[in-house]
Amino acid sequence: MLFNSYPFIFLFLPIALSGYFALGRFSNLAPVIWLALASLGFYAVSNWQFVALLLASIAFNYLVGRLLITYRPRSGVRFAVLTAGVAGDLLVLCYFKYAGFLAANLNAMFSTGLSVSVLLPVGISFYTFTQIAFLVDAYRGKVAHYALPPYALFVTYFPHLIAGPILHHKDMIPQFEAAESKSLNPHLILCGLMIFAIGLFKKTGLADGIQPLVLLAFGSEASPSFDQAWIGALAYTFQLYFDFSGYSDMAIGISLMFGIFLPLNFNSPYRASSIIDFWRRWHMTLSQFLRDYLYIPLGGNRHGRLLRYVNLMITMVLGGLWHGAAWTFVAWGALHGAYLCINHAWNRFGPAVAPRFARAADIAAWVLTFLAVVIAWVLFRADSMASALSVLSKMADPTQIIFGRGEMANTMFVMVYAALAWFAPNTQEIMGYDHTKRTVGETLGAWSRRPAFLYASAVVLAFGILGIQQHSEFIYFRF
Repeated sequence: MLFNSYPFIFLFLPIALSGYFALGRFSNLAPVIWLALASLGFYAVSNWQFVALLLASIAFNYLVGRLLITYRPRSGVRFAVLTAGVAGDLLVLCYFKYAGFLAANLNAMFSTGLSVSVLLPVGISFYTFTQIAFLVDAYRGKVAHYALPPYALFVTYFPHLIAGPILHHKDMIPQFEAAESKSLNPHLILCGLMIFAIGLFKKTGLADGIQPLVLLAFGSEASPSFDQAWIGALAYTFQLYFDFSGYSDMAIGISLMFGIFLPLNFNSPYRASSIIDFWRRWHMTLSQFLRDYLYIPLGGNRHGRLLRYVNLMITMVLGGLWHGAAWTFVAWGALHGAYLCINHAWNRFGPAVAPRFARAADIAAWVLTFLAVVIAWVLFRADSMASALSVLSKMADPTQIIFGRGEMANTMFVMVYAALAWFAPNTQEIMGYDHTKRTVGETLGAWSRRPAFLYASAVVLAFGILGIQQHSEFIYFRF
């Protein structure tokens, strides 16, 4: 089921909200069970064949987590339990996500003739990483004794289940257990609806609307000129931005209606003035997971600069592979790893900028960062390395240029998207959303005296709903 669908907006969400708050009047546990069952129903609509796998994953990780909590902190058995738990999670993930990729590469290298066709369960990367973090923290002694229903909801919670954010148990399970989240809060429902409206419009009005320009560079029969390749690459850059930003907003808005604050996953990344800053703003929960559960355990920056760069490359290559089983994603991750190494080396060895040139240096850094990200997105979007290299070669060849009336109009269209991404306030700035303080829309009283704001929100929601196409998945569904 998609957030940007009529059945979800007009049927599933109202029923889930009504049941949750109705049961909350009589019990603290019943709403948790109701929401977990509703989340399983949400997942089953389009992935019914993998519900059993999801339930098995929950049971397995919950039991492993209980074992880790039970054994003494320095017991050797605990490490074996952790290893078995993480290995089990990764084996399942690798089978479903990478078996076909491995078989294809073995066939190419050794002419083995292997044939593997495995249907990928939607959301498996997200709920697997969520539970691996739980197991590692249980081993480190950072997990309390959680009951099974809140844990099951933590994993299945439908606003995050399909495409993130990657949740952390300490942020979410206490909210599920808290009694105050079971009481209907009109303030949070109104703010959640506004955030959902903004996200829906980003998806249906902006991300879906620029798709034809993306095909100029990445269509199956595309043979772009220099300007068409750049228009297509920039169009995908902004399509992905508004698609992912829209999903993140919708997930936060939906969750807020239930009185639950999701972590931010997106913070205007195209405003970044360095690749380091970009990764603090783009897919923030994945960046935090890779830092805390891969980069730091590998040694981080504790063993010298050379190993720091090696650890960065390993982390980003695996982060790229997490996005998809293709060499394009590996190359995308490796390229960002190289970017980060260069960024850290420049911070250490680069010359200091004179104060009078600071503004110009900041602008140059922002432009360079954005162009580096655009080039990397070509690898991320292309169907193959050959296709990616073809598009990149066209982008590097200004002798092949058309720039007719159509290209001029397309360029202006892309620049409107650029202006929105670079200069318009993001959703959390508009709404005052802060998941760390559990606050949102504290100026709602002022808004109520400004009907134009509420009318504008209603118009945005209406345009978002009217823009819904028959079937338009979010880009991150495939990861």
